[in-house]
Amino acid sequence: MTEAFDALHPALRYHIVSTLGWPDLRLTQREAVGPIMAGEDVLLLAPTAGGKTEAAFFPLISRIANEGWRGLSAIYVCPLKALLNNLAPRLESYAGFLGMRVGLWHGDIGPSARKRMLADPPEILLTTPESLEAMLISARLDHVDFLGGVRAVVIDELHAFAGDDRGWHLLFLLSRLERLNGRRLQRIGLTATVGNPAQLLSWLTLGREGRVLGLTKPVADGDVTVDYVGSVGNAVMVISRLHRGERRLVFADSRNRVEELAAGLRAAGVRTFVSHASLSIDERRQAEAAFAAEPDCVIVATSTLELGLDVGDLDRVFQVGAPPSVASFLQRMGRTGRRAGARRNCLFLATDEEELLACLALVTLWREGHVEAVVPPPRPAHLFAQQVMALILQEKGIARGDIAEWLGPSIDCVPAADRQAVLDHMLATGVLAEDKGVLGLGLAGEREFGRRHFSDLVAAFSEPLLLAVRHGAHDLGSVHPTSITRKRNDVILSLGGRSWRVTDLDWRRRTVAVLPAPEGGRSRWLGSGRPMSSAVARAAERIVAGTVPGCELSRRASARIEEIREDLTFVDGECMPVVTDGAGRITIWAFAGGAACASIGAGLEEQRLSISSSDGFSITMKSGSGTQVAQALDAMEQHSIRPRLPDDIADALKFSLCLPDGVLRAVLEGRMSDSEGVRLACARKRRLVILTG
Repeated sequence: MTEAFDALHPALRYHIVSTLGWPDLRLTQREAVGPIMAGEDVLLLAPTAGGKTEAAFFPLISRIANEGWRGLSAIYVCPLKALLNNLAPRLESYAGFLGMRVGLWHGDIGPSARKRMLADPPEILLTTPESLEAMLISARLDHVDFLGGVRAVVIDELHAFAGDDRGWHLLFLLSRLERLNGRRLQRIGLTATVGNPAQLLSWLTLGREGRVLGLTKPVADGDVTVDYVGSVGNAVMVISRLHRGERRLVFADSRNRVEELAAGLRAAGVRTFVSHASLSIDERRQAEAAFAAEPDCVIVATSTLELGLDVGDLDRVFQVGAPPSVASFLQRMGRTGRRAGARRNCLFLATDEEELLACLALVTLWREGHVEAVVPPPRPAHLFAQQVMALILQEKGIARGDIAEWLGPSIDCVPAADRQAVLDHMLATGVLAEDKGVLGLGLAGEREFGRRHFSDLVAAFSEPLLLAVRHGAHDLGSVHPTSITRKRNDVILSLGGRSWRVTDLDWRRRTVAVLPAPEGGRSRWLGSGRPMSSAVARAAERIVAGTVPGCELSRRASARIEEIREDLTFVDGECMPVVTDGAGRITIWAFAGGAACASIGAGLEEQRLSISSSDGFSITMKSGSGTQVAQALDAMEQHSIRPRLPDDIADALKFSLCLPDGVLRAVLEGRMSDSEGVRLACARKRRLVILTG
């Protein structure tokens, strides 16, 4: 055994060998023992099933036992209740080796179980940020008595938090816990491989010293094949015929596509289960349990099964269409290859040319060692407002000067001028009231967020700003708001290979109503959810220009790529083609990603050029000249372009009523823009191409 193993608590060492049957710890687990037992902040990186949970938990419970901590000592935070439910039995077993207990606290845990934990706290509590917020603002709970002994926090799937506003919410909560119990919390983050681990650690620890442990680059091994099938129906045919007798997990990135695939597979006689966010918890649990127990079946899922839920040993992963990122692809492929002698694998099934290019781009980036940086959304002023109201409920009123003490260094994510403007606006609109320097909820605040409505206050955005697209009661998928920044009657979306005209938009519910349209929708990558990243778009450009993809291609995929290259012979990977048909219609092949292309389109319209569409690859103009385009792009290179925001988009942002208009629009613009992507695209050398015939 290694020195790291010997440092663990003796009882735990005994059970690792005798009960678990492990010969030793894995590399990441060995690396983590010393720093965690010494109380250091740590970021642990490992692929799916890489042993991150044990790497954090074994030294943490050893530290709790060795140092004689009493009462609730550590909090284990996850982004999903389902993940907590899945982890609980394993962590209860490990804690039990040392005579400790694990408690589970989230929205599905009943009052009686909570009362038992309050009366006799476990040493480790598994929870979500929303439940932790509910504890802190609850008038029925003695915060110091229950939470005052917490010394460490483990954040699982940290990348899932850090990429959206839930991450800022979590940092605020940790600062409040530190203020509550008067001590620094040890922070242990667990994450899949990310492109900026040092920056992610600094974000988590608020700049304190810490260590990054584990794999900082993705392991580029695995059997990956890309096939071009042309339709969802053909994808069903391929899945139903391949790898019979094995357990297969199929990912698709809209609930509509998941249901379409599942219906087709069942009709083909395949034992099929389904998992997506619109299903009830019981339905999902039953499907996942049945899938884990059966050897010859398929489960079709959205990203709900991307995180570390255990559905047993998988044989194969299929991806219909393209996932949103390299990191997402790694998570999904990492569900396979866990048995000794097995290899990770993934078969991509592209249903159109854009999906084919995106799949090839993602795999090529992975082979090259690229993983996206996780970047927290900028300027979360709305969450500062939420925290002020939460502190008012927690402390039964809060002095202005005490806000910064409670929120700690994490408050600096919102500029001081924005914080002052938000407080002034909340007081002016009656959300807050002030009496002798103490802030409380005003009449508007009581009405919207008071005790009777506090559940609205415990949750930040649980998702990036996306809009659900619905045809009647039928869920088609989601779109980014940059798909819908022109006049509503002019917007045609493309989802599921069909065109849809926008008829209504409800920002508060974040839904878009559509009807079938004969016109060709061109919101391709915006219409699939998050905009295509600039890195994926640039890699797709290289594929078109002749780069050999980093995976196997089916004969159909090889043939279709050659056809694409013949159609786009002007793409050389160096110059940015500006292509005109000679009759005024111009397409700028920027390959800049969805947000940057949308912003470029907005900039062209500001200069009175008429735009018909944009996607992750290109911007198409109804009319114009090469000279006009060149002048417009030169101007955009010198001056930043602000994304177009519909006048009524404010309702899409939670707590928007707490923000003055200037701050509100700045927050939204920060989530919809890619100013660096615009600058780089506009700075590229351009080549005018005139198509004839």
